[in-house]
Amino acid sequence: MKTYILSIALLVALSSQAYSQSEPPYGMSELQAYSLFYENFRQGDYDMALQFGKWMLEKQPRSIQGHNSFTLPTQYGRLITVYTEFSKRETDPSMRSAYLDTALTIYDEAFEIFDENEIDHYTWYFNRGRFYQEHQSSISGGMDKAYEDYLKAYELNPDRLIEAGDGYYIQILLSNFVSNNERDRALAMIDEVEPKASGSLVNAIDEIRDGLFSDPEERIEFLIGRLEANPGDISIITEIASMYERQGDRTKAIEYAEMLYEVDKTFENIRRLADYAKADGQNQKAIGYINEALNLTESNDVKKRLNLELSEIYQNEGNLRSARQYARAAMNLDRNWGHSYIQMATIYAGAISQCTSGRQMDRDDRTVYWLVLDYLDRARSADQSVASVVTRLYNSYRPVTPSAEDKFFRGWETGDSIQIGSNISECYAWIDETTTVR
Repeated sequence: MKTYILSIALLVALSSQAYSQSEPPYGMSELQAYSLFYENFRQGDYDMALQFGKWMLEKQPRSIQGHNSFTLPTQYGRLITVYTEFSKRETDPSMRSAYLDTALTIYDEAFEIFDENEIDHYTWYFNRGRFYQEHQSSISGGMDKAYEDYLKAYELNPDRLIEAGDGYYIQILLSNFVSNNERDRALAMIDEVEPKASGSLVNAIDEIRDGLFSDPEERIEFLIGRLEANPGDISIITEIASMYERQGDRTKAIEYAEMLYEVDKTFENIRRLADYAKADGQNQKAIGYINEALNLTESNDVKKRLNLELSEIYQNEGNLRSARQYARAAMNLDRNWGHSYIQMATIYAGAISQCTSGRQMDRDDRTVYWLVLDYLDRARSADQSVASVVTRLYNSYRPVTPSAEDKFFRGWETGDSIQIGSNISECYAWIDETTTVR
């Protein structure tokens, strides 16, 4: 109780001291007093500054003869600084609070006596909000009052508050709405702010929005409502598709992925549909999407990987000629990439299985494995990163190449060239490559 009474007494004493002097001290002219106030303020001697400046709070002069650049709002701001600095050097919490209350009294009076032609109300609300926030431990309900002032500043000029502190003040307003379960207010502000947000504010908005919905289904329902109000909004469709994917609802995820593809045929959106088609075994659809993606990239690295992917799909379909076409395209894009050579090897190994289906493999069929080994050698020579894969495949294919007996029977000598094509069987005619007896 004693502390409370002391605080009130200090506030009354300081406030009366601030406003009890309507004329400059010591019989000085206004210009002399103001000059001494400004000089002491500039040098950080706030006690002397207050002695020569507090009369301005009572008299409220809009001009001083002999000083054409004088403005009273600027002096109010300086006197707020004076009382704030007094508070910082106080160790007594009651005295500290009393000085801060006096500074706030000056803020309140500024809003009463200055119209919008004299002060920028946005700036004054913003600065008072920062004042409340900085000194919240010494001001009852300080942070709540800071939120109120930041909100007033936002209402006066949203763009300026969005830019202030790289969106920091918008973030704390949104976080306050979330803490108070004011979801509608948070969402309304997000809708206004998000199109203009950048940097850290964009990420903060995503996190805050996610925090507004504990139930994913509720979030999806909300997004669908927003999409109905904003048909074709790419960001909303993308989020709905991603949320359905995370929920494991592939049917809905694909539905919205296809919707996104229809309104925005980007590489990423086509790639997403290609992955869905592959996972569902819809190889022809996947091939169509991947070919579209090929036309949307300038990167040779991406192109070679897409070509190899197409080659693998065609191989799985049993279409070895098309598989080779895309494997060669990948090889031509990067001669030092071992995977395309390995793909060629597996395609030709697959040709042997395809051509001997329903019959026993003979010595002529086995010569194709020499061609398989040729491509594995090229893979290892071009790209050491695939060496272990090559070794494993080599160990699988080398035992089934023509034996010494086969070579003797056919009169094949090591180093001889052998054609792999229709000379073996019409089934191999499309290969039409040369290998070497090993």
